[in-house]
Amino acid sequence: MLSNLSSIELVWLFLGAMGIGISKSGFPGVSMFHVVVYASVFGAKESTGVLLPMLVVGDFFAIKVFGRKADWGQVRRLLPPTLAGIVVGWLLMGILDETIFKRLVGVIILTLTGVQILRMWKPGWFDKIPHSYAFALSLGFLAGLTTMLANAAGPVVALYLIAISLPKWELIGTAAWLFLVLNVLKLPLSYDLGLITGTSLLIGALMSIAIPIGIFVGRWLVSRVSQKLFNGILLAFTAIAALRLIELF
Repeated sequence: MLSNLSSIELVWLFLGAMGIGISKSGFPGVSMFHVVVYASVFGAKESTGVLLPMLVVGDFFAIKVFGRKADWGQVRRLLPPTLAGIVVGWLLMGILDETIFKRLVGVIILTLTGVQILRMWKPGWFDKIPHSYAFALSLGFLAGLTTMLANAAGPVVALYLIAISLPKWELIGTAAWLFLVLNVLKLPLSYDLGLITGTSLLIGALMSIAIPIGIFVGRWLVSRVSQKLFNGILLAFTAIAALRLIELF
């Protein structure tokens, strides 16, 4: 697989790995960049096997840099429905049409983004919804499905954490711990599906050197934007990610 890659493809893969680091440092909507790059080089399904171990590497770096700020109450609240979503996604992965699912996820994420923008404009309209257990169950389950089937749960989790008004550093730390647990648990499931191989691990190991670069680039960016601007950027990237899933561009 490595010998078949062109120089341009290797450069794109390196930039995609940097994107993993940036997404782990507080801009999860950027995660669609590495999803798109790796899917275009290896194919949608095969790319998940290359990316998953790299995402675990990114999670460990994110924990090291941001993990002390985690809101453990939110981690515990999201974990059960997210794990349920992962199991369902694993069961569906062999039979579900990937294109249809990705478009459905994109529509859901775009709708939730619109609701959050409306909530920021008219905060009184949705006072109780984000803090309800049903909201956490719904978005947690959706995050589990999307992370198993499309490695695209970052925007879903970000929407939930923004909706409950979590400060940006707590948001980043909470997401870091949540995704570390989820991605480690996904490893044996992806191996069972034949997506993780010796070749995919070799490519991931070579490209992972770019991940810490992205982490510190992202940290530098986050430290220089206000909470309001941070939320706005996050929602913009989330909307772009959703449109990309729908394949509107």
